[in-house]
Amino acid sequence: MNIGLFTDTYYPQISGVATSIKTLKDALEKQGHNVFIFTTTDPNLKKGTVEPNIFRFSSIPFVSFKERRIAFRGFFEAAKVAKEVKLDVVHTQTEFALGMIGKYVAHQLKIPAIHTYHTMYEDYLHYVLNGHLLRPYHVKQFTKGYLKNMDGVIAPSVRVKDLLTRYGVKIPMRVIPTGVDIAAMNADAKRDVRKDLGISATAPVILTLSRIAAEKKIDRILNIMPDIVEQIPDVKLVIAGDGPDVDILKEQVERLTLEDSVIFAGNVEHGDVGNFYRMADLFVSASDTETQGLTYIEALASGTKCVVYDTDYTEHVFDNSTLGKVFTTREEMLTDILNYLKQGHQDIPETELEEKLNQISADHFATEVHDFYDYAIANYQEKQEEELND
Repeated sequence: MNIGLFTDTYYPQISGVATSIKTLKDALEKQGHNVFIFTTTDPNLKKGTVEPNIFRFSSIPFVSFKERRIAFRGFFEAAKVAKEVKLDVVHTQTEFALGMIGKYVAHQLKIPAIHTYHTMYEDYLHYVLNGHLLRPYHVKQFTKGYLKNMDGVIAPSVRVKDLLTRYGVKIPMRVIPTGVDIAAMNADAKRDVRKDLGISATAPVILTLSRIAAEKKIDRILNIMPDIVEQIPDVKLVIAGDGPDVDILKEQVERLTLEDSVIFAGNVEHGDVGNFYRMADLFVSASDTETQGLTYIEALASGTKCVVYDTDYTEHVFDNSTLGKVFTTREEMLTDILNYLKQGHQDIPETELEEKLNQISADHFATEVHDFYDYAIANYQEKQEEELND
């Protein structure tokens, strides 16, 4: 099958969406399909980089997310390319420019278009004029408008499906959690992250890895660190990633006098994230806005236990304390972290980890998505035949 993925976010940009798309692309290609990425230009892409089957369209920084890009042209060029490579299905990953281009391409080629709804925009309205311009009602109308006349939508979690149902979305919908490239997470370690960060081999390490922004609630982890340090003096918290709130969090570290216990590791290349997960004793996420929780799935794939905020998706992943725990309150988060750290480093039992990883593997993810493609194509062709017979 020839598949077109249309996205405003792709490597070298680092985000959960970019990771999800690359995971899907690689897994589908391993299954024998041809995958073509239609995305934005990026100033951080090294000059002369050869990118097979990746087509980039002129773009500018997005208004409130300067590290993200949005295309400002490409409709006709994309349609021409899509026709040449004989796309069978369009799969959009954004509701903005490349998403609209994808819908246009599908219409021109008379092929089905499905969409993955990655982002709960209601959680991000504060980025646009401090929340004074857009309201949840606007998100609902925008989402319904974008999905109108599409042939299906993928929700990465039940939470997303419930939201789209509440919005009144009527097109075929499937819940398909994003998978993880387990082999990539467990590739041979390229470097000793602890040594590079100046952390001793015996110090207990807590890791949080994400975009450094308000919605990730990293400040909540910092707020309980004094209590953790009091009981475990040599503990280290590694904050890996980059984003708009780095300086804010550094000021918080100074106020709490945690300079000796907190390390800002900066941006982490995708090929290096497995090394970070493996060097940690515990991965912690306090974010309550996750739709697919890729970071803690990656942490699990690396064999690292997790303490994460409770959502409808986490309860299906962390259904056993040997894998990790979920929390909703400050006290629960603190208790869970302390309990795991006081136990010392303990590997997850191999059989339990293998069973869980099979459920969240990239291969399983790609198979589920491909099945939805087959459904969308068959349904589209049936509609076309009905229209011809009318």
